[in-house]
Amino acid sequence: KTENFFFSDRFTVRLLFVQPPTMPKKEKSAVTRECTIHLGKRTHKTIFKRRARTAIREIKKFAKLQMGTEDVRIDTNLNKAVWSRGIRSTPRRIRVRLARKRKDDDDGDGMYTLVTHVDGVKSFKGLVNQTVDNDE
Repeated sequence: KTENFFFSDRFTVRLLFVQPPTMPKKEKSAVTRECTIHLGKRTHKTIFKRRARTAIREIKKFAKLQMGTEDVRIDTNLNKAVWSRGIRSTPRRIRVRLARKRKDDDDGDGMYTLVTHVDGVKSFKGLVNQTVDNDE
């Protein structure tokens, strides 16, 4: 416990800050999800010459938040899909597959997320985020 004091003109209040109990970390497993990312709202009011770069950065931020891994890798097909209409006119929405995988390093610790593009989406209406089998 650490003690901090708050001083005011009229009175002194003693505050105790208690460290919350730490929960044991869950072991993350390999999982694959399909998600729709609304790039329009994430790149709104961005300078035109930075829009595609910002979209890639926002995809990485989204994947990091969804999968909980620091290491996020963008597939080249996804990069080409974002840049397909140039630097200014990025797609409004994009459907991606987020695959959390184990690193094949010597130590074997840690996970990474591979983000790939899902082709053949005619309309984004009614699509929800869903978990996909790893076999696909």
